[in-house]
Amino acid sequence: MNTVPRCTLDQLLDRLKPGMTVYVPGVSGESLPFYEALKARPEAAAGVRFVGMHFPGINRNDYLGLHPEARQRNYVMSQGLRAGLADGRAELLPLDHPSSYRDLLENVEIDLALAQLTPPDASGSCSLGLAYDFLPAVWAKAKVRVAHFNPRLPRTRGSFSVRAGDIDAAFEMDADLLPYDAGQPDDGLRAHALRVAELVRDGDTLEFGIGKLQTGILDALRGHRGLKVWSGMVSPALIGLLDAGAVQGRGSVDAGVALGDADFYRRIDGDDSFFFRPVAETHNALRIGQIPNFCAINSAVEVDLFGQVNADSLKGRLLAGVGGLPPFVSGALLSPGGRSIIALSSATDDGRFTRIVPTLGAPGLTALPRHCADYVVTEQGTAALRGLDVHGRAKALIAIAAPGHREALERAWTEMAARL
Repeated sequence: MNTVPRCTLDQLLDRLKPGMTVYVPGVSGESLPFYEALKARPEAAAGVRFVGMHFPGINRNDYLGLHPEARQRNYVMSQGLRAGLADGRAELLPLDHPSSYRDLLENVEIDLALAQLTPPDASGSCSLGLAYDFLPAVWAKAKVRVAHFNPRLPRTRGSFSVRAGDIDAAFEMDADLLPYDAGQPDDGLRAHALRVAELVRDGDTLEFGIGKLQTGILDALRGHRGLKVWSGMVSPALIGLLDAGAVQGRGSVDAGVALGDADFYRRIDGDDSFFFRPVAETHNALRIGQIPNFCAINSAVEVDLFGQVNADSLKGRLLAGVGGLPPFVSGALLSPGGRSIIALSSATDDGRFTRIVPTLGAPGLTALPRHCADYVVTEQGTAALRGLDVHGRAKALIAIAAPGHREALERAWTEMAARL
């Protein structure tokens, strides 16, 4: 029952042909040996279209760069994809996570899907380990399903698993898992994090991203009690909440992806606090809206005086994508007692540019429109925007801008308000 046809990596690459579309998992689901094998045999990538959710700063492998005729379809911008857009080899779909999942499910024909899995257990079940996010959208419909059985992968509980009998071929290789280090917050970020933590109540269900500020926020929540997590991604900072008793109990953490270091990956192996789900579940705004006191905590590049949020561009240049931000914010605003918190620094590190801006520099790249505005928190303070008119919003946001930029923002708002 557990017998799966075996292949070598070279035999897998022999299956790749020009014109094929190959699903390659992103974030911590990425099979690093598969990419290394392609680097050693770049001709195998000629004419192949790679598809998956690959994030800049997390997934550093450049599939387009393997061969001049390689192609890629992705949902967030990356440096390699930018070059491919210029020469026509790349497709960038500016979608949020639920729409990306639906695109994979409905619009993309998958010739071969690769999955990094645990070896089958006694019942023939393989765990997805660290990344449940997008594989369920493509696995059932892929013409060929290939597994990388990685003994280092933690066996985790989730709403989706792979049966050994559904795998067409597999290679087993003990290999490193994709590492990610968000870094540690400095004293300034910890003070900023404390302001955010003040908006969280005992018993809330939290969603959060990754990064130094988010690490500081989770650290600041260790004294809370009865917290739960429903998030697209979880990181090592969560362990502090579990150990402190702020989050506890079987199934207290629902997530799509675990991303961190080897110690974190070992910790979640068999830990029944964690339950993993695909994007169709974690990012379902209607489902999130049914969770009482849902608190979505996210970061941004800049916020304008109307409350609109830019989360993924700089001076009109795309840096990534909106990801899970829109559905989590929408769900939080539907949730009884829910809140959406956008946390960002008031200015750039050198203080030259304000991150509370009169209007977004590239309105077409808005991640959150003004009707989604709720809480905005900088190190200067908190702007509670719900229920405020346009003048009240502008005043509240200017008050949490860096002091050296407030006068210019006030002048800009006076001019803008006269044109409303």
